[in-house]
Amino acid sequence: MSLIKSISGIRGTIGGKAGEGLNPLDIVKFTASYSHWVRLNSTKKSNKVVVGRDARISGDMVFQIVSGTLMGMGFDVINIGLASTPTTELAVTMSGADGGLILTASHNPKHWNALKLLNENGEFLSAAEGNFVLKTAEVDDFTFSPVDELGHLYEDFSFGQKHIDAVLALKLVDVEAIRKANFKVVIDTVNSVGGIILPPLLKALGVENVIGLNSTPNGQFAHNPEPVPQNLTEIASRMKTEKADVGFVVDPDVDRLAIICEDGEMFGEEYTLVSVADYVLSHTPGNTVSNLSSTRALRDVTRAHGGNYSPAAVGEVNVVTKMKDTNAIIGGEGNGGVIYPESHNGRDALVGIALFLSHLAHSKKSVSELKATYPTYYIDKQKIELTPQIDVDAILAAVKLRYAKEEVNDIDGVKIDFPEKWVHLRKSNTEPIIRIYSEAETKEEAEKLSSKIKEVITSLV
Repeated sequence: MSLIKSISGIRGTIGGKAGEGLNPLDIVKFTASYSHWVRLNSTKKSNKVVVGRDARISGDMVFQIVSGTLMGMGFDVINIGLASTPTTELAVTMSGADGGLILTASHNPKHWNALKLLNENGEFLSAAEGNFVLKTAEVDDFTFSPVDELGHLYEDFSFGQKHIDAVLALKLVDVEAIRKANFKVVIDTVNSVGGIILPPLLKALGVENVIGLNSTPNGQFAHNPEPVPQNLTEIASRMKTEKADVGFVVDPDVDRLAIICEDGEMFGEEYTLVSVADYVLSHTPGNTVSNLSSTRALRDVTRAHGGNYSPAAVGEVNVVTKMKDTNAIIGGEGNGGVIYPESHNGRDALVGIALFLSHLAHSKKSVSELKATYPTYYIDKQKIELTPQIDVDAILAAVKLRYAKEEVNDIDGVKIDFPEKWVHLRKSNTEPIIRIYSEAETKEEAEKLSSKIKEVITSLV
């Protein structure tokens, strides 16, 4: 059993004893604590909280407990049903609610679930806000409402279509160009809510020929739900047999987007943001942001369009904060997360699909040809396990000192930028591990850099 409490929410495995997994007692405690924070901090005072969920098997159970607890805390619940994370984020602002809860463990396997916490702007809580919720839950510092002040449950299943309409209304989404391109598209929605919202989105965009894989939203994930190459062999094969133009894969809550080339090769999760940013910047020059572990290609593309690129600490809330600070017009994360403030400040695979198809239609290229126009980099991801007694912070400080002559960024671990490559070291929040991300122009060079840094860490230990 696992229960992980962080600023981005509370996630865990279903079952087990209290405190060992995401079970009913813990769900009540964290939901009540979040409700207390909303009551103290919302400026809207609507007395409404939106709740959406992905298609996980445990979703109905978790929803019943969350909604009952919210009502017990005096809030009206707007149940938007099976909905993506970005749909839920938009529903908060569209309904004028005080906050929102997304019941999803994102790319984790089916026995996981989570409570993701939103403020009145449909954005994830900051570090300080998240810590307040966690500390409040630890000491049970909240009070349930008396009987005459209990909340009520309302249903509104219209937000999926409202989300699609909002995507279509974006100025850079060119439905006519997409329709004329007559794309054949394969989608893999891993038997979650992507199977509900992607088909009508594509139809609204003018894509008539759509082949759906794993489209039943029953929570029985057909493969590991993280959209990385080793989990996408089925769609890679179907791309070739169907002679399709492009493939799209989303995670269970539809905030990450992976793209598949017409020949079944991976476009690369890192290049989802790069390609969409290229399209946006070609029409509206400006600044961009991604987290420290994302590809350098975004920086290159941004500078080519005359903009400024800024790195942020890992985590969506950190990227959004940096985007606001730098007036970035697009940003996101290298895991396929596109954040386009023209729509809203959250990762959104629907926005990513619409902008990418517009870009592809205008380019008159195949997906593989489009990919070839971008700088080629390779990212290697490794980790080094340490004993609990080792001071990981001290090791990172020593690495920073050793490479002081290079360009070093320490806003989130230690990132060392060399002229033609970089390496990023991050401490795990849950176990004695240092995660090592390295990028270079070849796979061999990236792996060599990771190995070199491993040797340095070993010598320091």
